Amino acid sequence: MNPTRVFATAGRVLNQIRHDPRTIGLLLVVPALLIGLVAWIFTDTPVFATIGPAILALFPFIVMFLVTSITTLRERRTGTLERLLSMPLGRGDFILGYTIAFGLIAVVQALIASAYALWVCGLDVKGDPWLLVAVAVTDAVLGSTLGLFASAFARTEFQVVQFMPLLVFPQILLGGIFFPRDQLPSGLKEISDWLPLSHAVDALNAVATNTHDAAYIGGQLLIIGAYALGAVVLGALTLQRRTA
Repeated sequence: MNPTRVFATAGRVLNQIRHDPRTIGLLLVVPALLIGLVAWIFTDTPVFATIGPAILALFPFIVMFLVTSITTLRERRTGTLERLLSMPLGRGDFILGYTIAFGLIAVVQALIASAYALWVCGLDVKGDPWLLVAVAVTDAVLGSTLGLFASAFARTEFQVVQFMPLLVFPQILLGGIFFPRDQLPSGLKEISDWLPLSHAVDALNAVATNTHDAAYIGGQLLIIGAYALGAVVLGALTLQRRTA
């Protein structure tokens, strides 16, 4: 991989998104608004304090997954990727450039969503708020890398959406967002342990309740990061030049 080509790819992606106000709104504003909607629904109840940290993992993860996978797929469908790969740019350069671009967006998105949840929606966090932001950022990056991986197997935007029941919905159901993982039936609990979103939710809940130390949070971040790195590697290996 060539660092110059990687950063050139990242710059090109960021420049394209900069000229697309709708995508910017979807990436940076919509997750915060959805978190605010959940907080509004459960006004004057303790529910948001309970599920708020998990919701902070959910919406950025889904949005980054969708936007990244569809954007990458569009590069193949329009022939842009084929033209780029006919030059010295390699698959690893392309995937890593996309990862950096959407990773930077994920940082901004997580900062906005976390700030909105904490200071506008009043999410109560007993631990270090910056640890909450760190987990939210890593979780959003995970969503973008899984989107890169999923895009390699889709031929249309509709097929990208079809991957959500396979890659996203099981993590929502088993990740501890709406039901404690330690109360899942035997078998499902073991499956949930292998789902990356479960570790993001566990880490966010741990920060919110201050029930674990920074070493535990760091361990969860390493696990999430390992999944994200694995998705990047698999995405580079399975990337197709063009969608027929």
